[in-house]
Amino acid sequence: MPDMNQNSNESVIQTATAIRDGLLEAAKRDASVIFMAEGVEDPTGVFGTLSGIGDVIGKERMIETPVAENATVGAAVGAAMAGKRPVVSFHRVEFALLAMEQIINNAAKMNYLSRGKHPIPIVIRLVVGRGWGQGPNHSQSLESVFSHIPGLKVILPTFPADAKGLITAAVEDPNPVICIENRWCHYVEGNVPNGYYSIPLDGPKVIRKGSDFTVVSTSYMTLEATMAAEKLSDIGIEVEILDLRVTRPLNLDQIEKSVRKTGHLLTVDLGWVEYGVGAEIIASTVGRAMDALNASPQRLGIAAHPTPSSRGLVSQYYPDAVEIARSICESINLSEAKKNKVLSQIQKMRTSALIDTPHPAFKGPF
Repeated sequence: MPDMNQNSNESVIQTATAIRDGLLEAAKRDASVIFMAEGVEDPTGVFGTLSGIGDVIGKERMIETPVAENATVGAAVGAAMAGKRPVVSFHRVEFALLAMEQIINNAAKMNYLSRGKHPIPIVIRLVVGRGWGQGPNHSQSLESVFSHIPGLKVILPTFPADAKGLITAAVEDPNPVICIENRWCHYVEGNVPNGYYSIPLDGPKVIRKGSDFTVVSTSYMTLEATMAAEKLSDIGIEVEILDLRVTRPLNLDQIEKSVRKTGHLLTVDLGWVEYGVGAEIIASTVGRAMDALNASPQRLGIAAHPTPSSRGLVSQYYPDAVEIARSICESINLSEAKKNKVLSQIQKMRTSALIDTPHPAFKGPF
Protein backbone atom coordinates (compact mmCIF):
# COMPACT_ATOMS: atom_id res chain seq x y z
CA MET A 1 0.00 0.00 0.00
CA PRO A 2 1.46 3.42 -0.91
CA ASP A 3 2.33 5.84 1.86
CA MET A 4 -0.40 8.51 1.85
CA ASN A 5 2.08 11.04 3.30
CA GLN A 6 4.49 10.53 0.42
CA ASN A 7 4.64 13.08 -2.39
CA SER A 8 5.86 12.66 -5.94
CA ASN A 9 9.27 14.09 -5.05
CA GLU A 10 9.97 11.42 -2.44
CA SER A 11 10.76 7.72 -2.35
CA VAL A 12 10.44 5.21 0.50
CA ILE A 13 13.96 3.87 1.03
CA GLN A 14 16.15 2.57 3.83
CA THR A 15 18.71 4.65 5.71
CA ALA A 16 21.65 2.85 4.06
CA THR A 17 20.28 3.70 0.62
CA ALA A 18 19.60 7.28 1.71
CA ILE A 19 23.24 7.66 2.78
CA ARG A 20 24.38 6.23 -0.53
CA ASP A 21 22.11 8.60 -2.46
CA GLY A 22 23.30 11.60 -0.45
CA LEU A 23 26.94 10.75 -1.05
CA LEU A 24 26.30 10.25 -4.75
CA GLU A 25 24.44 13.54 -5.17
CA ALA A 26 27.21 15.42 -3.37
CA ALA A 27 29.86 13.74 -5.53
CA LYS A 28 27.96 14.54 -8.75
CA ARG A 29 27.85 18.22 -7.81
CA ASP A 30 31.50 18.45 -6.74
CA ALA A 31 34.29 16.67 -8.62
CA SER A 32 36.64 17.09 -5.65
CA VAL A 33 34.69 14.49 -3.64
CA ILE A 34 36.56 11.17 -3.46
CA PHE A 35 35.85 7.95 -1.59
CA MET A 36 38.34 5.90 0.41
CA ALA A 37 37.61 2.55 2.06
CA GLU A 38 38.68 -1.04 2.40
CA GLY A 39 36.47 -2.75 -0.16
CA VAL A 40 35.37 0.58 -1.60
CA GLU A 41 33.96 -1.15 -4.70
CA ASP A 42 33.09 -4.54 -3.27
CA PRO A 43 29.58 -5.75 -4.19
CA THR A 44 28.43 -5.03 -0.64
CA GLY A 45 29.89 -1.49 -0.83
CA VAL A 46 30.25 -0.86 2.95
CA PHE A 47 26.80 -2.17 3.90
CA GLY A 48 25.41 -0.94 0.58
CA THR A 49 26.24 2.71 1.22
CA LEU A 50 28.82 2.98 -1.60
CA SER A 51 27.32 0.51 -4.07
CA GLY A 52 27.51 1.66 -7.67
CA ILE A 53 28.83 5.14 -6.96
CA GLY A 54 31.97 4.52 -9.00
CA ASP A 55 29.86 3.54 -12.01
CA VAL A 56 28.41 7.07 -12.01
CA ILE A 57 31.31 9.32 -11.02
CA GLY A 58 34.25 7.28 -12.30
CA LYS A 59 36.38 4.52 -10.79
CA GLU A 60 39.35 6.86 -10.35
CA ARG A 61 37.48 8.61 -7.53
CA MET A 62 36.99 5.32 -5.64
CA ILE A 63 40.23 4.59 -3.78
CA GLU A 64 40.87 1.15 -2.32
CA THR A 65 42.82 1.51 0.93
CA PRO A 66 45.16 -0.92 2.67
CA VAL A 67 44.53 -2.30 6.14
CA ALA A 68 46.30 0.74 7.58
CA GLU A 69 43.76 3.12 9.07
CA ASN A 70 46.25 5.69 10.37
CA ALA A 71 47.83 5.95 6.92
CA THR A 72 44.39 6.19 5.28
CA VAL A 73 43.27 9.14 7.39
CA GLY A 74 46.68 10.76 7.01
CA ALA A 75 46.37 10.49 3.23
CA ALA A 76 42.86 11.93 3.46
CA VAL A 77 44.12 14.91 5.47
CA GLY A 78 46.77 15.54 2.84
CA ALA A 79 44.21 15.22 0.06
CA ALA A 80 41.94 17.71 1.83
CA MET A 81 44.81 20.19 2.12
CA ALA A 82 45.36 19.76 -1.62
CA GLY A 83 41.76 20.63 -2.47
CA LYS A 84 39.91 17.31 -2.33
CA ARG A 85 36.90 16.35 -0.20
CA PRO A 86 37.62 12.80 0.98
CA VAL A 87 34.93 10.53 2.39
CA VAL A 88 36.61 7.81 4.44
CA SER A 89 34.47 4.81 5.41
CA PHE A 90 35.37 2.30 8.13
CA HIS A 91 33.25 -0.82 8.62
CA ARG A 92 33.59 -0.53 12.40
CA VAL A 93 34.11 2.42 14.73
CA GLU A 94 36.98 0.55 16.38
CA PHE A 95 39.06 0.81 13.20
CA ALA A 96 39.21 4.56 13.75
CA LEU A 97 41.00 3.96 17.04
CA LEU A 98 44.06 3.10 14.95
CA ALA A 99 43.84 6.56 13.35
CA MET A 100 43.19 8.71 16.42
CA GLU A 101 46.50 10.55 16.12
CA GLN A 102 45.59 11.68 12.62
CA ILE A 103 41.99 12.50 13.55
CA ILE A 104 42.75 14.47 16.71
CA ASN A 105 46.15 16.02 16.03
CA ASN A 106 45.84 16.69 12.31
CA ALA A 107 42.27 16.65 10.99
CA ALA A 108 40.75 18.47 13.97
CA LYS A 109 43.58 20.99 14.43
CA MET A 110 44.97 21.79 10.99
CA ASN A 111 42.62 24.68 10.25
CA TYR A 112 43.55 26.30 13.57
CA LEU A 113 47.26 25.61 13.23
CA SER A 114 47.34 27.05 9.71
CA ARG A 115 45.39 30.16 10.77
CA GLY A 116 42.56 29.23 8.43
CA LYS A 117 44.74 28.50 5.41
CA HIS A 118 43.89 24.80 5.38
CA PRO A 119 40.27 23.83 6.03
CA ILE A 120 39.95 20.05 6.28
CA PRO A 121 36.71 18.97 4.54
CA ILE A 122 36.80 15.29 5.46
CA VAL A 123 33.94 12.97 6.32
CA ILE A 124 34.91 9.91 8.35
CA ARG A 125 32.10 7.36 8.47
CA LEU A 126 32.14 4.92 11.38
CA VAL A 127 29.66 2.05 11.62
CA VAL A 128 28.52 0.90 15.07
CA GLY A 129 26.03 -1.68 16.24
CA ARG A 130 25.38 -4.80 18.19
CA GLY A 131 24.52 -8.39 17.41
CA TRP A 132 26.03 -11.46 15.79
CA GLY A 133 28.41 -11.98 18.71
CA GLN A 134 30.42 -8.84 17.94
CA GLY A 135 31.38 -8.52 21.58
CA PRO A 136 33.77 -6.05 23.21
CA ASN A 137 35.92 -5.25 20.16
CA HIS A 138 33.20 -4.47 17.61
CA SER A 139 30.09 -3.26 19.46
CA GLN A 140 31.14 0.05 20.94
CA SER A 141 29.49 3.41 20.33
CA LEU A 142 32.17 6.04 20.83
CA GLU A 143 30.40 9.30 19.98
CA SER A 144 31.39 10.76 23.36
CA VAL A 145 35.07 10.27 22.49
CA PHE A 146 34.85 12.17 19.22
CA SER A 147 32.42 14.78 20.56
CA HIS A 148 35.04 15.76 23.15
CA ILE A 149 37.44 17.02 20.47
CA PRO A 150 37.32 20.71 19.37
CA GLY A 151 37.56 21.01 15.61
CA LEU A 152 35.41 17.97 14.86
CA LYS A 153 31.71 17.81 14.08
CA VAL A 154 29.83 14.63 14.99
CA ILE A 155 26.55 13.42 13.50
CA LEU A 156 24.41 10.35 14.27
CA PRO A 157 21.61 9.94 11.73
CA THR A 158 18.65 7.74 12.66
CA PHE A 159 16.01 8.17 9.96
CA PRO A 160 16.51 8.01 6.18
CA ALA A 161 15.62 11.60 5.29
CA ASP A 162 17.86 12.97 8.03
CA ALA A 163 20.63 10.58 6.99
CA LYS A 164 20.58 11.83 3.41
CA GLY A 165 20.39 15.49 4.37
CA LEU A 166 23.04 15.28 7.06
CA ILE A 167 25.57 13.26 5.05
CA THR A 168 25.25 15.68 2.13
CA ALA A 169 25.82 18.63 4.45
CA ALA A 170 28.78 16.81 6.01
CA VAL A 171 30.47 16.35 2.64
CA GLU A 172 30.00 20.04 1.87
CA ASP A 173 31.18 21.26 5.28
CA PRO A 174 34.69 22.77 5.46
CA ASN A 175 35.35 20.99 8.76
CA PRO A 176 36.11 17.32 9.50
CA VAL A 177 32.85 15.52 10.26
CA ILE A 178 32.55 12.19 12.04
CA CYS A 179 29.43 10.32 10.93
CA ILE A 180 28.46 7.49 13.28
CA GLU A 181 25.97 5.08 11.72
CA ASN A 182 24.22 2.33 13.65
CA ARG A 183 23.84 -0.80 11.51
CA TRP A 184 20.33 -1.34 12.84
CA CYS A 185 19.36 2.15 11.66
CA HIS A 186 20.55 1.20 8.17
CA TYR A 187 17.35 -0.88 7.83
CA VAL A 188 14.89 1.84 8.86
CA GLU A 189 12.58 2.91 6.05
CA GLY A 190 11.06 6.33 5.45
CA ASN A 191 10.12 9.01 2.94
CA VAL A 192 13.22 10.64 1.47
CA PRO A 193 13.38 13.57 -1.00
CA ASN A 194 14.65 12.54 -4.42
CA GLY A 195 17.71 14.15 -5.97
CA TYR A 196 19.94 16.60 -4.16
CA TYR A 197 18.94 17.16 -0.51
CA SER A 198 20.83 18.83 2.33
CA ILE A 199 19.88 19.94 5.84
CA PRO A 200 21.87 22.00 8.37
CA LEU A 201 24.04 20.26 10.95
CA ASP A 202 22.09 22.02 13.67
CA GLY A 203 21.17 19.30 16.13
CA PRO A 204 17.99 18.14 17.86
CA LYS A 205 14.81 17.41 15.97
CA VAL A 206 11.44 16.88 17.66
CA ILE A 207 10.09 13.63 16.22
CA ARG A 208 7.21 13.23 18.66
CA LYS A 209 5.47 16.05 20.49
CA GLY A 210 4.39 15.75 24.11
CA SER A 211 3.65 17.84 27.16
CA ASP A 212 4.53 15.54 30.08
CA PHE A 213 8.11 14.38 29.64
CA THR A 214 11.18 15.11 27.49
CA VAL A 215 13.40 12.32 26.15
CA VAL A 216 16.59 13.20 24.28
CA SER A 217 17.92 10.16 22.45
CA THR A 218 20.55 9.27 19.88
CA SER A 219 20.60 6.91 16.93
CA TYR A 220 18.94 3.53 17.48
CA MET A 221 17.78 4.49 20.97
CA THR A 222 15.39 6.99 19.39
CA LEU A 223 13.45 4.00 18.06
CA GLU A 224 13.35 2.35 21.48
CA ALA A 225 12.20 5.64 23.01
CA THR A 226 9.43 5.87 20.43
CA MET A 227 8.08 2.45 21.40
CA ALA A 228 8.04 3.45 25.07
CA ALA A 229 6.31 6.75 24.27
CA GLU A 230 3.58 5.04 22.27
CA LYS A 231 2.63 2.75 25.15
CA LEU A 232 2.80 5.56 27.71
CA SER A 233 0.46 7.55 25.52
CA ASP A 234 -2.15 4.81 25.96
CA ILE A 235 -2.41 5.75 29.64
CA GLY A 236 -2.34 9.50 29.05
CA ILE A 237 1.39 10.23 29.45
CA GLU A 238 2.58 12.23 26.43
CA VAL A 239 6.34 12.03 25.89
CA GLU A 240 8.21 14.50 23.69
CA ILE A 241 11.13 12.85 21.90
CA LEU A 242 14.08 14.74 20.49
CA ASP A 243 16.43 12.85 18.17
CA LEU A 244 19.75 14.54 18.96
CA ARG A 245 21.29 13.91 15.48
CA VAL A 246 24.35 16.13 16.12
CA THR A 247 26.47 15.76 19.26
CA ARG A 248 29.06 18.35 18.27
CA PRO A 249 28.33 21.19 18.03
CA LEU A 250 25.71 20.63 20.74
CA ASN A 251 22.64 22.80 20.24
CA LEU A 252 20.65 23.00 23.49
CA ASP A 253 17.97 25.50 22.47
CA GLN A 254 15.32 22.96 21.46
CA ILE A 255 16.11 20.78 24.47
CA GLU A 256 15.73 23.70 26.86
CA LYS A 257 12.45 24.70 25.20
CA SER A 258 11.08 21.18 25.62
CA VAL A 259 12.21 20.85 29.24
CA ARG A 260 10.62 24.18 30.12
CA LYS A 261 7.37 22.75 28.75
CA THR A 262 7.48 19.29 30.37
CA GLY A 263 9.56 19.81 33.51
CA HIS A 264 11.25 16.43 33.04
CA LEU A 265 14.31 15.13 31.20
CA LEU A 266 15.69 11.70 30.32
CA THR A 267 18.65 11.07 28.02
CA VAL A 268 19.21 7.74 26.28
CA ASP A 269 22.23 6.73 24.22
CA LEU A 270 24.40 3.69 23.51
CA GLY A 271 27.58 4.98 25.11
CA TRP A 272 28.80 4.38 28.64
CA VAL A 273 26.82 6.44 31.11
CA GLU A 274 29.78 8.03 32.88
CA TYR A 275 31.29 11.03 31.04
CA GLY A 276 28.82 10.43 28.21
CA VAL A 277 26.63 12.44 25.87
CA GLY A 278 23.78 12.22 28.37
CA ALA A 279 25.95 13.64 31.13
CA GLU A 280 26.82 16.66 28.99
CA ILE A 281 23.22 17.29 27.98
CA ILE A 282 21.98 17.08 31.56
CA ALA A 283 24.74 19.26 32.99
CA SER A 284 24.23 21.92 30.33
CA THR A 285 20.43 21.82 30.53
CA VAL A 286 20.44 22.10 34.31
CA GLY A 287 22.69 25.13 33.97
CA ARG A 288 20.15 26.78 31.66
CA ALA A 289 16.80 25.54 32.95
CA MET A 290 17.15 24.21 36.49
CA ASP A 291 14.16 26.30 37.56
CA ALA A 292 11.92 24.42 35.11
CA LEU A 293 12.71 20.91 36.32
CA ASN A 294 10.17 19.13 38.51
CA ALA A 295 12.43 16.15 39.18
CA SER A 296 16.07 15.18 38.84
CA PRO A 297 17.08 14.48 35.22
CA GLN A 298 17.85 10.84 34.43
CA ARG A 299 20.26 9.24 31.96
CA LEU A 300 20.37 5.78 30.43
CA GLY A 301 23.24 4.14 28.60
CA ILE A 302 25.31 1.00 28.88
CA ALA A 303 27.11 -0.19 31.98
CA ALA A 304 30.80 0.54 32.52
CA HIS A 305 31.80 -2.89 31.28
CA PRO A 306 33.10 -4.30 27.98
CA THR A 307 30.31 -5.48 25.70
CA PRO A 308 29.57 -9.18 26.24
CA SER A 309 29.37 -11.58 23.29
CA SER A 310 26.99 -14.01 24.96
CA ARG A 311 23.32 -13.61 24.05
CA GLY A 312 22.41 -14.40 27.62
CA LEU A 313 24.49 -11.53 28.94
CA VAL A 314 23.82 -9.04 26.18
CA SER A 315 20.07 -9.20 26.82
CA GLN A 316 20.66 -7.34 30.09
CA TYR A 317 23.33 -4.99 28.78
CA TYR A 318 21.61 -2.50 26.48
CA PRO A 319 18.85 -0.06 27.47
CA ASP A 320 15.55 -0.68 25.70
CA ALA A 321 11.95 0.53 25.58
CA VAL A 322 11.12 -1.27 28.83
CA GLU A 323 13.91 0.45 30.73
CA ILE A 324 13.06 3.82 29.17
CA ALA A 325 9.40 3.51 30.16
CA ARG A 326 10.32 2.38 33.67
CA SER A 327 12.60 5.40 34.16
CA ILE A 328 9.85 7.77 33.00
CA CYS A 329 7.21 6.14 35.21
CA GLU A 330 9.42 6.35 38.29
CA SER A 331 10.45 9.94 37.58
CA ILE A 332 6.83 11.12 37.51
CA ASN A 333 5.81 8.85 40.42
CA LEU A 334 3.30 6.90 38.38
CA SER A 335 1.34 4.30 40.34
CA GLU A 336 2.69 0.75 40.42
CA ALA A 337 -0.43 -0.53 38.70
CA LYS A 338 -0.11 1.83 35.72
CA LYS A 339 3.64 1.33 35.50
CA ASN A 340 3.32 -2.45 35.47
CA LYS A 341 0.61 -2.24 32.80
CA VAL A 342 2.83 -0.21 30.49
CA LEU A 343 5.91 -2.37 31.07
CA SER A 344 3.90 -5.54 30.51
CA GLN A 345 2.55 -4.26 27.19
CA ILE A 346 6.01 -3.31 25.95
CA GLN A 347 7.48 -6.63 27.07
CA LYS A 348 4.81 -8.53 25.13
CA MET A 349 5.72 -6.61 21.98
CA ARG A 350 9.39 -7.41 22.42
CA THR A 351 9.15 -11.16 23.03
CA SER A 352 9.06 -11.90 19.29
CA ALA A 353 12.27 -9.98 18.53
CA LEU A 354 15.60 -11.77 18.54
CA ILE A 355 18.25 -10.28 20.81
CA ASP A 356 20.74 -9.58 18.04
CA THR A 357 18.37 -8.18 15.40
CA PRO A 358 16.43 -4.90 15.33
CA HIS A 359 12.82 -5.06 16.41
CA PRO A 360 10.50 -5.55 13.37
CA ALA A 361 8.48 -2.47 14.40
CA PHE A 362 11.54 -0.28 13.91
CA LYS A 363 11.92 -0.88 10.17
CA GLY A 364 9.52 1.91 9.27
CA PRO A 365 8.48 3.64 7.21
CA PHE A 366 8.93 6.64 9.47
